[in-house]
Amino acid sequence: MASRTFQGLCRLVNPSPFRLPPTSATHRSGGSNLEVFKFGMYIMFPIGWMWYFGTNLDTRFSVPDFWPAPETTHKIPFEKEELKEMGERLKAERLERRRKRLEQSRVEMRERGPNEIRQVEQIEEAEQARQVTASKGTFGRGSIEKWARGQS
Repeated sequence: MASRTFQGLCRLVNPSPFRLPPTSATHRSGGSNLEVFKFGMYIMFPIGWMWYFGTNLDTRFSVPDFWPAPETTHKIPFEKEELKEMGERLKAERLERRRKRLEQSRVEMRERGPNEIRQVEQIEEAEQARQVTASKGTFGRGSIEKWARGQS
C-alpha cells in the first residue's frame, strides 16, 4: 500500500510526457453521424467538382469559330498527285499575293512624283551601304562584301 501511495505521489510530481489522445470515455464528439457526414463531404466534394466542370464542355467553355474547320486542317497529302496539286495551289496563292503587292506599290509610285521616287531609292541605297560599312566582325553580309571588295 505504501508503494502505491508513493507511485501516485511520483506521478503528481513528474507527469508522464506521453499523453494519450482523448477517448470516448473522456471526450464527447458529435457522434457517428457527424463522422459519416464529414467522410461523405471529403469524397463527394471532389467528385461533384469534377462532374460540374467535366460535363457539357462543348457549350460551357467554348468560343464559337475559334478553331479552324476539320476539313481545312490535319489533312496531309501523301499521294504524288495530291502533293503536286497542293504545290500548285500554294504557288498560285503566293503569286496572287505578289501580284497584289506589286500593284499596290505601282499605285503608290504613281501617287509620288519622280523626284520623290529618286529620293526613296537614294535613301534605300544609302541605308544599304551604311549597313555594309557598319557591320564589324568576321561573319555577316557586310564582312563578306568587304572581303569581296578587298577591304578586309
